[in-house]
Amino acid sequence: MKFFINGRFLSQKLTGVQRYAAEMVKAIDALLASEQTAASLRNADWQLLTPADASEGLDLQRIKIRTVGRLRGHAWDQIDLARAAAGGRLISLANSGPVLHRDHIVVIHDAQVFRRPDFFNWRYLAVHRTMGRLLARNAAIATVSAFSRRELAQVLNLSASRIPVFPNSAEHFAATKPDPGILARLGVRPQKFFLFVGSKTKNKNLAVAIRAVQLLDREDVPLVIVGGDNSKVFQDNSGHGVSGLLLAGRLTDSEIAALYAHASAFVFPSLYEGFGVPPLEAMIFGCPVIASTADAVVETCGDAAAYFDANDAEALKQLMLERLAAGAISDQERRRQQERVAFYSWQKSAKSLLDHLAPPASVASAA
Repeated sequence: MKFFINGRFLSQKLTGVQRYAAEMVKAIDALLASEQTAASLRNADWQLLTPADASEGLDLQRIKIRTVGRLRGHAWDQIDLARAAAGGRLISLANSGPVLHRDHIVVIHDAQVFRRPDFFNWRYLAVHRTMGRLLARNAAIATVSAFSRRELAQVLNLSASRIPVFPNSAEHFAATKPDPGILARLGVRPQKFFLFVGSKTKNKNLAVAIRAVQLLDREDVPLVIVGGDNSKVFQDNSGHGVSGLLLAGRLTDSEIAALYAHASAFVFPSLYEGFGVPPLEAMIFGCPVIASTADAVVETCGDAAAYFDANDAEALKQLMLERLAAGAISDQERRRQQERVAFYSWQKSAKSLLDHLAPPASVASAA
């Protein structure tokens, strides 16, 4: 048996999707190197196929890394990868892959291009809607949440029961050592700022958080905004020129960890998510979470967050006031957070994927 993993994510800018792919590959590799998966999978030939412009590698024990082709981007997916993966099972973990490969499982993280076309420019929409429909015809589709499974089933005319779910996790962040020096560099005090982490893109709904800060009218408790934007694809709403905001730009994981550990609360006002990892990252460091009622966010956070309607800046402001009045996180809140974080792990998701790929016992024994 031959299994190929689409390594194009290693040539892309790191966002949640690329981190998912990298962590899943590392977890799959660790399972293959152990006795925790079927012998038929452990004995198979596993290769991570990467384009020539892959910017970083992974430290893998069992999966071989092989650079193939000379093309880039979608052309690499559709031509170089398709050719290199012929004759084997292909796994694509980051939304896209060769549309004509017949033995192919693709993790599509959400249905945003179908449900919220207002978030994207026309060119991006055309490419990704077409690709999604073609992959739904020719490949097996998987996703990261029960919400995304329902959404993809509807927009791609698939049976939800045939779409497996391999969730995200935030446990990779637990090993991050906080760098508390970032507080002094930004000029903020512990428990005297709110935190937003994410790309300044329309689905992240930063505009509502900015309106809530204006309504709060507390310059002594700013909203620290961490992240970049991609205005070539998304509409930007960066909040430049608004008082009560501190635009930190891109920071290291260690700096972000320190901000999680010392913020009054993490604010997550998303309009649409396929999963919602940042709230789990915040929970790792005991940061209270104030999140929107977007379906996937509620699915991820359960009873470990305070919720508001994503379009209601006044409701968000009220929750921010309540958090300031409550002070430090309570022991009960912390226990709920720890339970939510523990519910998700890369190993569990990777094992679910490998179990899905394993041939039935009768077929394996016959082989």
